[in-house]
Amino acid sequence: MKTLQFLSLLFATLVLTNCGSPEPETTENPESTETIAQTREFYQLKVYSFSSENQIATTDDYLQHAYMPAVKKQGIDNIGVFKFLTNEKDTVPKTYVLTPFQSMEQFLALENQLNADAEYVQAGSAYIDAPYDNPPYDHIESTLLQAFTDMPMMQTPKLDGPRSERIYELRSYESPTEKLYWNKVDMFNAGGEVTLFDRLGFNAVFYGEVISGSRMPNLMYMTTHADMATRDKNWEAFVDSPEWKALTAMPKYENNVSHADIWFLYPTAYSDY
Repeated sequence: MKTLQFLSLLFATLVLTNCGSPEPETTENPESTETIAQTREFYQLKVYSFSSENQIATTDDYLQHAYMPAVKKQGIDNIGVFKFLTNEKDTVPKTYVLTPFQSMEQFLALENQLNADAEYVQAGSAYIDAPYDNPPYDHIESTLLQAFTDMPMMQTPKLDGPRSERIYELRSYESPTEKLYWNKVDMFNAGGEVTLFDRLGFNAVFYGEVISGSRMPNLMYMTTHADMATRDKNWEAFVDSPEWKALTAMPKYENNVSHADIWFLYPTAYSDY
């Protein structure tokens, strides 16, 4: 209950604060902008970190047999569950869960709806009732986002190849200031980055403004590729495109990214995409 009260206050504060936030430059007329704003989805990205195989197995079982079925009962589909491709720099096993919401109200209501679902509580009991000295994860990081105006709803990838070879590339771009952050968001929307990604077949799942997270101000987005070789070719085409060269030559878009993170993920067998 305390969590829901906090999130309600956070949402109200964001609404008031955004009234004074610098708006990104746009060429859209007011009527179309208002319509898009009413249909923009919200996303919660939860990242679980683990230190044992038992934790991973318990959380996988919970996500597959308790969380996803219960969330789908509430009319929420297209839930993505991904594993982190570990490397020599970061060997901590992680699971990423991306859940879309039609509204902030739907997001705020979900926790109570899950706790009132007897089937959910029973199916997820090993996770939900885990003892204090044997938790099913080390920690969870949660990020709340709102979809970009140029892609207001999630799109599942249009890929025919095997899931085991797919690359889901999650990116986070941080900005030095809020003003420069909105400038980078504008670069995606009015500047045409979203359109360029679409033209080159990046199969974007979402683009989102982070409204609550640990690395703000930042935006995040996810693209998908048949395999790593295809991913590399797509990015080469992006960097060499006349659209990108024109964008990077514009003085108004200078210095709007101070740090970028890239995570390579692959979908679980039970992920919706």
